[in-house]
Amino acid sequence: MKSLFNSGILLIASILLITACGGPGQPPMPPTAAVYMDTAEVKDAVYYESYPGNVIAVNQVQLNSEVSGFITGIFFQEGQQVRKGQKLYEIEQAKFSAAYASAEAALRIAKSNQSKASKDDERYKQLGQKGMTTQQRLEYSEVDLENANSQVASAQANLLRAATDLKHATIYAPFDGTIGISQVKLGAFVSAGQTRLNTVSSNDPMAVDFVVSEKEIGRFLELEKRKLTKYDSLFTIVLPDRTNYPYPGKISFLDRAVDPQTGTLKIRLSFPNPERALRDGMSSTIRVQNKHANKVVVIPNKAVTEQMGEFFVYVIEKDTAHQHKVQLGPVIGKNIVVLDGLKEGEVYAFDGLQKLRDNVPVLDASKMPPPDAAKDAHKK
Repeated sequence: MKSLFNSGILLIASILLITACGGPGQPPMPPTAAVYMDTAEVKDAVYYESYPGNVIAVNQVQLNSEVSGFITGIFFQEGQQVRKGQKLYEIEQAKFSAAYASAEAALRIAKSNQSKASKDDERYKQLGQKGMTTQQRLEYSEVDLENANSQVASAQANLLRAATDLKHATIYAPFDGTIGISQVKLGAFVSAGQTRLNTVSSNDPMAVDFVVSEKEIGRFLELEKRKLTKYDSLFTIVLPDRTNYPYPGKISFLDRAVDPQTGTLKIRLSFPNPERALRDGMSSTIRVQNKHANKVVVIPNKAVTEQMGEFFVYVIEKDTAHQHKVQLGPVIGKNIVVLDGLKEGEVYAFDGLQKLRDNVPVLDASKMPPPDAAKDAHKK
């Protein structure tokens, strides 16, 4: 009798076990997972896209010597602000002033000879009309006048050359800006067209160049048309020390053509630079504000899982997790935009995803008692 009773208990236990496992030949039911859930909501998605950029001076000129000679004067401090027309260098002023004076005197002599030849030619023509001179003498007077005219033209050209050399012997600042380190010292000899003296670059505003894909050209054409105020933060930059530059910029122009090798287009922005924090050649990061025309679903980054390069979100329906493939947009801090695959109002799991699989039953972890409370309840 006792053996029969024990057999019955084993039979009942076996039936309960089979029932719990889904019946004979059925896979076992997956364990219930406790996850934290939230409801998908649509929001205004404002974020920034980043591009590497280079700071460029809007105006920059290399100062070169146009005449040969010794540097006799330097009239600036390296790195200082210079004004347009300010004297910077002098090259042997005495030599070029003397050459100019000599050319000027030669022109006066040539003009005097021209005047004499003109009067002689006129006189011989009058004598020829009266038959008082030979034809040969008339021809000689005409040739003398032509030579005198040529000598005047040559002297005028020499004077112009001497004046140009004298002008080039003094180098002036071409515009307001900053002058760099001098490449020559006082007394150094410089050669015409070969010796670089210095570089002057403008300070305010400064340009920042970056490139975008040809697929983005339409968007930046629209941004170029927007009228911005000085307070708009559509274009901002991050400096090499990772600080944000305090002044926003605007589009100066889009380059004329796409680079066929890279499929990119260069864009130039303009930024005010009153404190001279931006320097020519500096690297920076361009931040372009982007805002969706329509509200989009934004969820925490940790709610997204990746498998083989594809992204998924677990949507909760009838206490069961279902894996939905999603198309992601930009990252906004600790959140991310979902462009497709998750709709407003759908409940999704955002924490406790380690044990989740498709079609796994779930419990709302936020509604479960803490471990200590569960122990206390069991003791009671």
